[in-house]
Amino acid sequence: MKKILFITFYWPPSGKASMHWPLKMIKYLPEFGWDASVLTVEKDTFSDEDNSFENELPENLQVIRTRFWDPFNLYKKFLGKSSREKLVASEALTKTNNSLAQRISIWIRMNLFVPDARMGWYFPGVSDARKILQKQKFDAILTNGPPHTTHLLGKKLSSEFNIPLVSVFIDPWVDIAYYKNQIRNYLTLKLDNYFEKSVVQSASKLIFVTKGLISYFKEKYPFISGKENLLYWGYNEEDFENIECPSNQNKDEITILHAGNIFDYQNPKEFWKMLRRKIDKGEKIKLKFVGTVGPAIKEEITKNNLAPVTEYLGFLPYKDVVKEMCAADYLLVCATEPRHVPGKLFEYMRTQNKIIAFGDTNEEVHEILQGTNSGMLFSYKDSAEKIFDKNISLKTNLQEVKKFDRRVIAEKLAGILNEL
Repeated sequence: MKKILFITFYWPPSGKASMHWPLKMIKYLPEFGWDASVLTVEKDTFSDEDNSFENELPENLQVIRTRFWDPFNLYKKFLGKSSREKLVASEALTKTNNSLAQRISIWIRMNLFVPDARMGWYFPGVSDARKILQKQKFDAILTNGPPHTTHLLGKKLSSEFNIPLVSVFIDPWVDIAYYKNQIRNYLTLKLDNYFEKSVVQSASKLIFVTKGLISYFKEKYPFISGKENLLYWGYNEEDFENIECPSNQNKDEITILHAGNIFDYQNPKEFWKMLRRKIDKGEKIKLKFVGTVGPAIKEEITKNNLAPVTEYLGFLPYKDVVKEMCAADYLLVCATEPRHVPGKLFEYMRTQNKIIAFGDTNEEVHEILQGTNSGMLFSYKDSAEKIFDKNISLKTNLQEVKKFDRRVIAEKLAGILNEL
């Protein structure tokens, strides 16, 4: 059995969605000849906790938890929040809150934390990992980012101990979506681009979770040709066992659910207006949000008098999120741009409920939805009213969806690792 060290910032009991992919890869990789250990942090203070995942950890899994400096503790004090208050991801970089403290905090985050706000993990992470690598032999190191500090940590260890590096990019680096409309100075961008280039040069294999990301990185760094690989984010088939999906049974009230974070820049304004018109005509519609919701989106919902039919459920344990997905009639997802395929899309497809997707020029999301016959993609300027037409035939092809099961993806990952 070969050994691989996974370096991932998010790990149980963190309830962050970014944790799901490495967790499931580690769970299934032993079936395909790879035994994993994990390097992570002592505690992620930003994310809510979901202790249910602790039961999924493989027996005898070696988890190395290291110290790290967390700037978000200072951030909370700066904004006048108590140490016990949770930070909301969709509000951290919002411009709806135009207070001086918020503007200063955003500038600091954009320009002084390079490559990201987890930079405080780099030195303690390297130091603690060294102690393990000096005693144990590993055949590969896999880094999972963002946060992209993870990749820098892995690059350093790979170089020092001569272990092949596999870097997994869930999102872009230098111009990740939530940097949109933010100001970053010249020196910050130059340094960040240097870090990014150094990682893609050093990695023996690069894994991207979308075709759009591959195209973007290959255009920026033509020299990566030949070491790029596509592994979609996927979903876990076991998570849907013993849950009735779909549950769309000609109910009088239609439920539309959005799961995960939805940011101000993902605001389908015409959709909210259309829902108001349908309600005014006597249709019964309920809106549900699981996770965090940007202030601008809440304002738009209130503006369209949808607040009385809207529930903000906040953070829920993952098993409850799956149940909410299955209980809904329509599932809302907002793709940001051509490089982005939202991770929740795969879980949405598995429910077999109809998917309403927004995303300008996102051909990849369109292809996936069309290939599984599970939903429709609309422009942010569109109302998406067409999907409610009774003549629209959407019946999910479950066999196509199951190709995105993470056990299948883990087998493909093992094949990539075997080429090192």
